[in-house]
Amino acid sequence: MKRLKIGMISFAHGHVHSYLNALRAMANVEVVGIADELYSRVENVIGKYELPYFEKYQDLLAVDVDAVVICAENSRHAEITIAAAKSGKHVLCEKPLGLSVTEMEAMIAACKENGVQLMTAFPCRYLAAVIKAKEAIDQGQIGDILAIKGTNRGSLPSGWFLQKELAGGGALLDHTVHVMDLMNWFTQSEVKEVYAYAGTLFHEKIDIDDAGMIHVKFANGAVGVLDTSWSRNSAFPTWGDVTMTVIGTKGTLSIDGFAQKNDLYSEETGKGEWTYWGDSMDDLLVKSFVHALLNGEQVPITGEDGLRSTIVALAGYKSAANGQPVSLE
Repeated sequence: MKRLKIGMISFAHGHVHSYLNALRAMANVEVVGIADELYSRVENVIGKYELPYFEKYQDLLAVDVDAVVICAENSRHAEITIAAAKSGKHVLCEKPLGLSVTEMEAMIAACKENGVQLMTAFPCRYLAAVIKAKEAIDQGQIGDILAIKGTNRGSLPSGWFLQKELAGGGALLDHTVHVMDLMNWFTQSEVKEVYAYAGTLFHEKIDIDDAGMIHVKFANGAVGVLDTSWSRNSAFPTWGDVTMTVIGTKGTLSIDGFAQKNDLYSEETGKGEWTYWGDSMDDLLVKSFVHALLNGEQVPITGEDGLRSTIVALAGYKSAANGQPVSLE
């Protein structure tokens, strides 16, 4: 059986833990090592799984590895992806793909020039409700899409997420890209205009936006609106939500991405909790990446997909600053 050799670069983003667990559970994958300049971030994982450690990601790229999973701070995505591409490694990169159109285009170009694939980590495409909604839309069950209303309301992150020089932006960037990718995927159309608000409403002691509202017009005439925020306080059962209402000419679809859950009430935690019983979107994301590479197929969520959703978020900040719509045409 052919095995894919994969390295992990940076544990800055929390999603990396579920990605690593998914990879380790696959018989056709060998995790060859972890690179992170902060040993304290990976010390427990290195010891638990007895994986080789590399302080510099360049040293990991120099060994026998087919692909890398990049979960570094947003500001480092471009640098590491381009280096990986030049080393002949396929890339699964955490979202947002990059922090400017120029660097994202450079990432995509570097991968194409070096014959490797670039996949953007958008696990929400693998939520059961989203998969079924996409099937219904493609089958014409609700007709042509007229409008989409979405939410991605989470809790306040910590660390580098609150440092603009590393994150690139706050809630508007962090929580636009996931659901905007779904809107792009559902409509199969390009966003042509963005109008947005961004502000700090829920947390007094941060210097980055924790609330946003982004409105878009698609080239095919559909419109969308998305509530992006870090508005969920510590009493909320989980970190946040992903919901969508898709209005078509023949019907309407309502999507609750995290509905596969049980409600747990425990005196130990002192609050209600949601425990999930559905398929893991992170597992399915990683499996699709591995499957595509092993079978010589196109990865299902490309660098261009990552670019399309991030462009909208970046235009949202420009719109919020100017108080005017921004054209993407």
